[in-house]
Amino acid sequence: MIKLNPEKVAKLHNTSALLDKKYGKRGTPERAAFESKALINYFGEVLKDRRKELKLTQQELADKIGKERSYIAHIEKGETDMQISSFVRIAEALGLKLSLL
Repeated sequence: MIKLNPEKVAKLHNTSALLDKKYGKRGTPERAAFESKALINYFGEVLKDRRKELKLTQQELADKIGKERSYIAHIEKGETDMQISSFVRIAEALGLKLSLL
């Protein structure tokens, strides 16, 4: 069994504290903006990973949903906040199942 040095553990950074320091406490406009951007990036990565898993190009995916390739690129880079209807169309085109929480 590995023993941790309590002094070193005490010096470790807490992610919540780091986020609070950089973006403000939960509930502040700055923190909400950060969390929104993080979700946009996360969903873009999920869609990109699935597209690549299916060996589809951005153009092929765009053609399937009736959008421009640049739109897909912006989503995958987290540069645009897509509407839920667009997200659903893309997810369906990629064979992803959506479930409510």
